[in-house]
Amino acid sequence: MGKLRKTPEEYREEAEKYFVDGFNCAQSVFLAFAEELGLDGDTALKISSSFGGGMGRLREVCGAVSGMFMVLGMRCGYTSPEADSEKAELYRKVQELAGKFKEENQTIICRELLDLRINGADSHKPEVRTPEYYKNRPCAKFVGDAAYLTAKFVEENG
Repeated sequence: MGKLRKTPEEYREEAEKYFVDGFNCAQSVFLAFAEELGLDGDTALKISSSFGGGMGRLREVCGAVSGMFMVLGMRCGYTSPEADSEKAELYRKVQELAGKFKEENQTIICRELLDLRINGADSHKPEVRTPEYYKNRPCAKFVGDAAYLTAKFVEENG
Protein backbone atom coordinates (compact mmCIF):
# COMPACT_ATOMS: atom_id res chain seq x y z
CA MET A 1 0.00 0.00 0.00
CA GLY A 2 1.19 3.45 -0.81
CA LYS A 3 1.52 6.71 1.01
CA LEU A 4 -1.29 8.13 3.07
CA ARG A 5 -3.55 10.67 1.39
CA LYS A 6 -4.22 12.78 4.49
CA THR A 7 -2.11 14.32 7.21
CA PRO A 8 -1.94 12.71 10.66
CA GLU A 9 -3.93 15.66 12.02
CA GLU A 10 -6.67 15.07 9.43
CA TYR A 11 -6.90 11.42 10.51
CA ARG A 12 -7.17 12.57 14.13
CA GLU A 13 -9.99 14.98 13.32
CA GLU A 14 -11.86 12.46 11.17
CA ALA A 15 -11.66 9.70 13.79
CA GLU A 16 -12.76 12.05 16.57
CA LYS A 17 -15.72 13.16 14.44
CA TYR A 18 -16.77 9.55 13.87
CA PHE A 19 -16.64 8.95 17.62
CA VAL A 20 -18.73 12.02 18.41
CA ASP A 21 -21.15 10.90 15.69
CA GLY A 22 -21.73 7.73 17.76
CA PHE A 23 -19.37 5.09 16.39
CA ASN A 24 -17.37 3.11 18.93
CA CYS A 25 -13.67 3.75 19.49
CA ALA A 26 -12.40 0.93 17.26
CA GLN A 27 -14.83 1.79 14.47
CA SER A 28 -13.84 5.44 14.60
CA VAL A 29 -10.15 4.74 14.09
CA PHE A 30 -10.56 1.97 11.51
CA LEU A 31 -13.19 3.87 9.50
CA ALA A 32 -10.86 6.88 9.20
CA PHE A 33 -8.46 4.66 7.21
CA ALA A 34 -11.04 2.46 5.42
CA GLU A 35 -10.99 4.06 1.99
CA GLU A 36 -7.23 3.99 1.89
CA LEU A 37 -7.28 0.32 2.89
CA GLY A 38 -9.62 -0.51 0.04
CA LEU A 39 -12.61 -1.14 2.30
CA ASP A 40 -16.08 0.28 1.98
CA GLY A 41 -17.40 1.95 5.10
CA ASP A 42 -19.95 -0.74 5.98
CA THR A 43 -17.31 -3.48 5.85
CA ALA A 44 -14.88 -1.48 7.98
CA LEU A 45 -17.61 -0.74 10.51
CA LYS A 46 -18.67 -4.39 10.77
CA ILE A 47 -15.09 -5.68 11.09
CA SER A 48 -14.33 -3.27 13.92
CA SER A 49 -17.73 -3.21 15.64
CA SER A 50 -17.02 -5.83 18.32
CA PHE A 51 -13.83 -4.13 19.56
CA GLY A 52 -15.48 -1.10 21.21
CA GLY A 53 -15.37 -0.67 24.97
CA GLY A 54 -12.15 -2.62 25.27
CA MET A 55 -13.50 -5.53 23.20
CA GLY A 56 -17.25 -5.80 23.65
CA ARG A 57 -17.17 -3.71 26.85
CA LEU A 58 -14.86 -6.20 28.52
CA ARG A 59 -12.68 -3.18 29.26
CA GLU A 60 -9.53 -4.91 28.09
CA VAL A 61 -7.38 -3.51 25.23
CA CYS A 62 -8.75 -0.10 24.24
CA GLY A 63 -10.84 -0.25 21.08
CA ALA A 64 -8.93 2.69 19.60
CA VAL A 65 -5.74 0.65 20.03
CA SER A 66 -7.41 -2.36 18.40
CA GLY A 67 -8.34 -0.04 15.53
CA MET A 68 -4.66 0.90 15.16
CA PHE A 69 -3.73 -2.77 14.98
CA MET A 70 -6.40 -3.50 12.36
CA VAL A 71 -4.98 -0.73 10.18
CA LEU A 72 -1.49 -2.25 10.50
CA GLY A 73 -2.85 -5.70 9.68
CA MET A 74 -4.52 -4.41 6.54
CA ARG A 75 -1.40 -2.51 5.48
CA CYS A 76 1.28 -5.09 6.24
CA GLY A 77 -0.41 -8.26 7.45
CA TYR A 78 0.43 -11.74 6.24
CA THR A 79 -1.70 -14.49 4.72
CA SER A 80 0.45 -17.60 4.87
CA PRO A 81 0.94 -19.76 7.96
CA GLU A 82 4.62 -20.06 6.96
CA ALA A 83 5.16 -16.28 6.84
CA ASP A 84 7.36 -16.24 9.92
CA SER A 85 9.40 -13.18 9.02
CA GLU A 86 6.31 -11.21 7.93
CA LYS A 87 4.55 -12.19 11.17
CA ALA A 88 7.55 -11.13 13.24
CA GLU A 89 7.76 -7.80 11.40
CA LEU A 90 4.04 -7.13 11.87
CA TYR A 91 4.25 -7.96 15.58
CA ARG A 92 7.27 -5.67 15.92
CA LYS A 93 5.25 -2.84 14.39
CA VAL A 94 2.23 -3.61 16.59
CA GLN A 95 4.40 -3.52 19.71
CA GLU A 96 6.13 -0.32 18.64
CA LEU A 97 2.85 1.44 17.85
CA ALA A 98 1.32 0.23 21.13
CA GLY A 99 4.35 1.66 22.91
CA LYS A 100 3.75 5.06 21.29
CA PHE A 101 0.12 5.05 22.46
CA LYS A 102 1.27 3.98 25.93
CA GLU A 103 3.85 6.79 26.05
CA GLU A 104 1.06 9.25 25.31
CA ASN A 105 -1.61 7.72 27.59
CA GLN A 106 0.24 5.51 30.15
CA THR A 107 -1.66 2.32 29.19
CA ILE A 108 -3.49 0.55 26.38
CA ILE A 109 -6.09 -1.01 28.72
CA CYS A 110 -9.58 0.49 28.51
CA ARG A 111 -10.52 0.25 32.20
CA GLU A 112 -7.21 1.87 33.18
CA LEU A 113 -7.59 4.65 30.62
CA LEU A 114 -11.07 5.37 32.00
CA ASP A 115 -10.10 4.81 35.63
CA LEU A 116 -12.87 2.25 36.06
CA ARG A 117 -12.89 0.13 39.19
CA ILE A 118 -14.48 -2.86 37.50
CA ASN A 119 -12.55 -6.06 37.07
CA GLY A 120 -13.64 -7.85 33.93
CA ALA A 121 -16.72 -7.30 31.80
CA ASP A 122 -18.86 -4.21 32.08
CA SER A 123 -22.56 -4.23 31.25
CA HIS A 124 -23.12 -5.31 27.68
CA LYS A 125 -25.34 -2.28 27.12
CA PRO A 126 -23.57 0.75 25.68
CA GLU A 127 -24.03 4.06 27.43
CA VAL A 128 -26.24 6.69 25.84
CA ARG A 129 -24.14 9.37 24.17
CA THR A 130 -25.13 12.63 25.81
CA PRO A 131 -23.18 15.87 26.31
CA GLU A 132 -22.51 14.65 29.87
CA TYR A 133 -21.07 11.38 28.51
CA TYR A 134 -18.57 13.29 26.38
CA LYS A 135 -17.60 15.52 29.32
CA ASN A 136 -16.84 12.51 31.54
CA ARG A 137 -15.17 10.24 28.98
CA PRO A 138 -11.82 11.04 27.39
CA CYS A 139 -12.44 8.45 24.65
CA ALA A 140 -12.52 11.02 21.82
CA LYS A 141 -8.97 12.01 22.81
CA PHE A 142 -7.82 8.38 22.76
CA VAL A 143 -9.47 7.84 19.37
CA GLY A 144 -7.77 10.95 18.02
CA ASP A 145 -4.42 9.93 19.49
CA ALA A 146 -4.73 6.45 17.96
CA ALA A 147 -5.53 7.76 14.48
CA TYR A 148 -2.79 10.40 14.64
CA LEU A 149 -0.16 7.96 15.92
CA THR A 150 -1.12 5.38 13.30
CA ALA A 151 -0.82 7.90 10.48
CA LYS A 152 2.54 9.16 11.79
CA PHE A 153 3.78 5.59 12.16
CA VAL A 154 2.73 4.68 8.62
CA GLU A 155 4.40 7.83 7.27
CA GLU A 156 7.65 6.90 9.01
CA ASN A 157 7.61 3.11 8.59
CA GLY A 158 5.42 2.30 5.61
